[in-house]
Amino acid sequence: PGCRLLQFLSYLGACDRLLEQGYEEGQVEEAMEMFQYSEKKAAEFLHLLAQFNDMGFQQNEIKEVLLLCGNQREKALEELVMK
Repeated sequence: PGCRLLQFLSYLGACDRLLEQGYEEGQVEEAMEMFQYSEKKAAEFLHLLAQFNDMGFQQNEIKEVLLLCGNQREKALEELVMK
């Protein structure tokens, strides 16, 4: 039980740090789940999601492409442009 508590506290800390960067709570929780609670991967995903969103791409397409491309910016951008 103690190990689960530490994992949960770690998860909350990661979520707090991502929320402080200005990401929406729902997106933070979704990204953390998608990347098995890896704060680093979730942060990369959220950063790229925001970047591509600012470029005018649709959020659902961005998510799909980022997952397929493993958060590789250039590859994901190519995929989005070709859609």
